[in-house]
Amino acid sequence: MELRQLSYVEAVARYGGFTRAAERLHVAQSAVSAQIRALEAELGVALFARTTRRVALTPAGEMFVARARRVLAELDGARLEMGEITAVVTGRVTVGATTVLGSYDLPKALARFHERFPGIALRLRSGLITGLLGALDGGEVDLVLGPVHADLPARFEALPLVDEHLVLALPVGHPLSGTGRLTLGEFRDEAFVCLPEGSGLRWILDDAARTAGFTPRVQFETHSPQSMRELVAAGLGVALLARSVAESPDGPAITVRQLHAAPAHPPIGMIHHRDRPLTPAVQACRHVMTSDMP
Repeated sequence: MELRQLSYVEAVARYGGFTRAAERLHVAQSAVSAQIRALEAELGVALFARTTRRVALTPAGEMFVARARRVLAELDGARLEMGEITAVVTGRVTVGATTVLGSYDLPKALARFHERFPGIALRLRSGLITGLLGALDGGEVDLVLGPVHADLPARFEALPLVDEHLVLALPVGHPLSGTGRLTLGEFRDEAFVCLPEGSGLRWILDDAARTAGFTPRVQFETHSPQSMRELVAAGLGVALLARSVAESPDGPAITVRQLHAAPAHPPIGMIHHRDRPLTPAVQACRHVMTSDMP
């Protein structure tokens, strides 16, 4: 049994005759007839009932054509996938990533992608999620990896990947660092360290404090969660901080406490723009970085 025989049978069934099938396949009618006769002889059944006026599938032929079409569809899918792989041998992808990524191992994911597609130029841009989404709007980045907030605009599509959690970061030796269960309201008179207004974390702090009945006194604004930890370590305030940042071994010493009824941190996910078609290189990058989790 040969693949061309499957194609010939499917074409005759589709177009209702040997002549029209041969025309569509751009081969001689005699070749189509000969190959189908050879296939019928091999199978030991007639696939078509032939009359002077029409050609119709036999019951065995209907069963065979259904299977043949599935086989041919699988082959078409394989050809498409191979074509996509060929298309992403070269290209360029710019990934924007926040520094808060939960348990997601970004260096490992990027290394895995580079190993699979070494011909694709890969760029990494860091920043806060608000700025990175602006860069995604402007076409400066192709994909964004970071917190997926509930109010993400509809023009973006996100795939959540890993969870993240908020904890309270305190200077070492803070009077409340050794007490029992803590609530955010107990820190209403403290100075807070946070990201600037308009950032997702600032909104979370303001909303959680409002629920607790106070307005937080943000005395120190800074540009990154890592610098927030540094300011807390210096004794300049307390902070709501992503656990992955607060518990990282790379930063200065702080005290990390869980809060009772702590506000939720949005999940970490991969975000792309709905209205901008993804190039084959970007599609490959998104697939590798989201389907093979570190």
